[in-house]
Amino acid sequence: MNINTLKEKLNHQRFVKNYSRMWPYVKPIWFRALLSMLICIPIGSLDAIIALALKPYMDVVMVGNQNFSFGNTTFDSPFFIPVGIVLFTSMQGGLKYISAYLTTWVGTKISQGLKRDLFSKLLTFQTSFYDKRNSGDVVFQFNNMADTCCSGLLDNLSVFVQRIFSSISLVCVLFYNSWQLAIIAVIVLGCAFAPVAKLRKKMKEVFEKSVVADSAIITEYNEVFAGNKTVTAYNLQNKEKAKFDNILRNIFNLRIKMTQRTQWLSPMMHVIVSVGIAAAIGYGSHLIMTKTITAGNFVSFITALILLYTPVKSLGNNFNAVQMSFFAIEGVFKTLESKPEIVNRPNAFEMPNEHKVIKFNNVSFEYVPNVPVLKNISFEVHKGETFAFVGNSGGGKTTTVNLLPRFYDIKEGSITIDGTDIRDFTLESLRNNIAVVFQDNFLFSGTIRENIMLGDENATQEQLEKAVRMAYLDEFIATLKDGLDTVIGERGVLLSGGQKQRVAIARAFLKNAPIIILDEATSALDNKAEAIVQKAIDNLMQDKTVFVIAHRLSTVQNADKIAVINEGQLVELGSHEELMNIENGQYKTLYEMQFKKQEASA
Repeated sequence: MNINTLKEKLNHQRFVKNYSRMWPYVKPIWFRALLSMLICIPIGSLDAIIALALKPYMDVVMVGNQNFSFGNTTFDSPFFIPVGIVLFTSMQGGLKYISAYLTTWVGTKISQGLKRDLFSKLLTFQTSFYDKRNSGDVVFQFNNMADTCCSGLLDNLSVFVQRIFSSISLVCVLFYNSWQLAIIAVIVLGCAFAPVAKLRKKMKEVFEKSVVADSAIITEYNEVFAGNKTVTAYNLQNKEKAKFDNILRNIFNLRIKMTQRTQWLSPMMHVIVSVGIAAAIGYGSHLIMTKTITAGNFVSFITALILLYTPVKSLGNNFNAVQMSFFAIEGVFKTLESKPEIVNRPNAFEMPNEHKVIKFNNVSFEYVPNVPVLKNISFEVHKGETFAFVGNSGGGKTTTVNLLPRFYDIKEGSITIDGTDIRDFTLESLRNNIAVVFQDNFLFSGTIRENIMLGDENATQEQLEKAVRMAYLDEFIATLKDGLDTVIGERGVLLSGGQKQRVAIARAFLKNAPIIILDEATSALDNKAEAIVQKAIDNLMQDKTVFVIAHRLSTVQNADKIAVINEGQLVELGSHEELMNIENGQYKTLYEMQFKKQEASA
């Protein structure tokens, strides 16, 4: 088997695989999908009517100057031929509208099915997946690619079906009029299709770069939207314009490169087609002179030939769209077939709601291979205890607590709850038992009520009101015209930092999980807001096992245990009093530094 045959076989296999992958999305709507394709058969076939009608019209009326006879009936005027052409083309136009409607309906349904599955897949990925990507990549990969593969696939499949049957009917007209000229036309047609196979490899590289460039422009829009205050405050307008212009320049260069690699096909086909028409005219003139064919045969043949060749001249553009569709399909299903790194083990079971002790046993972790972030961390936390993490920024405090709900999985060691490795619990049950309040909590667009109810969508009104009171939100809610149904804008933009934190605390309170993680929940607030939020946190912590990351050591003095994490290592562990008694201890040094700062600012 030579290399070209192997390539053709692989391309055929890829073609079949792409369509087989799409079948589950077509199956629920197969009847409309089939109907949209079947309608293309008469649409294409009707192209031959005009060419076929010209033969009797030319031979009998124009050349012979005779009345036209059909059976035993003689017509004084061949009016029915142009009328018939109008009727047939009107029928064809109506069928094209129905086909376009069905194709759009089917394409949209398939696209939405793909997007639904892509979105579901997106929700399964671990935190590290989002760490390595920007928002533009995600939007393009999980949304735009679905549109690209569906629109290109169905629209062009519809066009191809129409053209296949148009070509069959027109080729029949060609052979009907002159088999000699038809052979010439078919040979030229084959030559026109020959270069198509060489385009795919040239297109794929540019397509992949275009995906990156198109996602970059989406990211830029998202960043300007989310960071509009920073752009304004630092007068970054010119910088952002320059960045945007650079992205546009890159996209422009890629579009030009794609044109250079693909658009030579259509002009080349124009030349090949013109050779075919010229050959048909030249040899057709000879056949007329030798009375092998009539003038009507010749006019009908040339009309059919032009109708056959005209779509071929624009084949390059359609082929580009089809290849883009195939690349998009491959990208979509590569995403759908990818496996999240953090999943349930085969025999995972439900985590019970009660626990006695949580242990970190020689835990090591790294974000980047061979670059350790945590090194042999070991400690245990008993039910109802408050366990605090302190230390220098970047030391590994947040990373440590992020391992408990399995935002990331450890590299070495184990984390156990009552002796069971947390990886043996189902992800859902593990996370149901943990409530997290972050430093910068994400609030969804919608109302305050909707954001709090995310903690427990089945909570009663009484439970909701209690959560609001315990989070010290009730007085603030009372000042709002719409109360809990106040719309807070995207990311809670209409709320202050302290108000957003209290909404998040109310959400965590409503979840009523036995384990609480507080990741510097008050560090970004002013003193007044911090005091209120700290009261809400105190309510949240009651009768819970609590992990606290604190920047201000004054907030964790009463913790049962305090762990000092620096450079990925647990360097000190004990109560506030125990750590303060360590001569030249790191906790004592940090505490005294903060105490002196507080005295200086007082």
